[in-house]
Amino acid sequence: MTTVIIRNLDARVIAALQRRATFHGRSLEAEIRAILSESVAESPGCATQGLGTRIHESFAVSGGFDLPDRPTEEARAADFS
Repeated sequence: MTTVIIRNLDARVIAALQRRATFHGRSLEAEIRAILSESVAESPGCATQGLGTRIHESFAVSGGFDLPDRPTEEARAADFS
């Protein structure tokens, strides 16, 4: 696992993170890890699914759509005269 060091954080930020960690029953480190994990998981640029799956899910949410039936008669040749 990689170690990340963040320098020069404002004391108010640390205090707010500590309050949030206490609220969630986690250590400060675990809370920061959870915040980062949630942030990346929700980011559109960090999709873990394939393109086809994402397209399918976007249409499934909207109810999908129906394509019109294809014509049953045979195609006619173009007349260029």
